[in-house]
Amino acid sequence: MTATIQPPRSGNLSSGKPSSGKIQPKYRRSGSSKGNFEMLAWLFMRLSGVVLVVLIFGHLTVNLLVGEGIHAIDFGFVAGKWADPFWQVWDLAMLWLAMLHGTNGVRTIINDYAEKDATRLWLKIVLYAATTVIIVLGTLVIFTFNPCPVVNGVQLPGGFCPAP
Repeated sequence: MTATIQPPRSGNLSSGKPSSGKIQPKYRRSGSSKGNFEMLAWLFMRLSGVVLVVLIFGHLTVNLLVGEGIHAIDFGFVAGKWADPFWQVWDLAMLWLAMLHGTNGVRTIINDYAEKDATRLWLKIVLYAATTVIIVLGTLVIFTFNPCPVVNGVQLPGGFCPAP
């Protein structure tokens, strides 16, 4: 008594009929735009991660290793840094990329673990709202920061501001 083992791609073994030798696809891919969005989101995570590493290590180097190190960081240090447009753009890029990178990661987690569509929708609404508020407020702070404000012709107190 000899058993015959069917080779792969031999068709439906239960029916005993030979096939054309091709595997019948179980799933068909559709050309939906969601696949393109997910691919772009995946690519964004990789590229923004690399850029963030450069931005963060540059930030840490300037703040912690150059000059007096951590002992020099105070309100005046930040005010001096943000007086330079280069550092404003640097910190803005770091803020935007970190927020968008983190939001994309949390969006992926919500898609993976939220089972109900309504739950997924509300979690994403809260996520996007929080992201928008933080990005807008952070951008406003970076570009409107004034260490020596003058209100109604009177300079507000601060030991680091020059006398009027």
